Amino acid sequence: MFLINHYEKINKWYNFKIIGLDLKYLAQKMNEKMTELKKIFTIIIGDGAYTSERPYTMLRFAYTALLEEHKINIFLVEDGVFVGKKNQEPASYDNVGKWMKDVIEEGANVKACGVCMKARGISQDEFIDGIEKTTMNTLVEMCAEADNVLFS
Repeated sequence: MFLINHYEKINKWYNFKIIGLDLKYLAQKMNEKMTELKKIFTIIIGDGAYTSERPYTMLRFAYTALLEEHKINIFLVEDGVFVGKKNQEPASYDNVGKWMKDVIEEGANVKACGVCMKARGISQDEFIDGIEKTTMNTLVEMCAEADNVLFS
């Protein structure tokens, strides 16, 4: 508990002078509240790298959410496995490979469907570092832990 004995308006904000405030308790409560506000998003990318803007939009969303300290899981499925390929050099599109590297560097957990990779002739060594070949069981786990699931 704390008591406010005086406040004054400074610009648009109020400056509160607080008596008897337990700063350690307040910091603990603020951390608890911030943890409650953080979400887990699982993003399933099924569109190819440059067949639509959806993968690009999902990666921008993921990057923004990571900057806001949310947890991001990304699962590449169907033609979405092409989003994870190394050495992409699109002529007239924003490079989704660069965005994928950026989200991995910011802490995204990125997996790819092994069956989808095999069907499209893609091997693990063709992927950007940090993307792991896996199974649908992993996707189920990602979706089960998520607060929100997005599919593109």
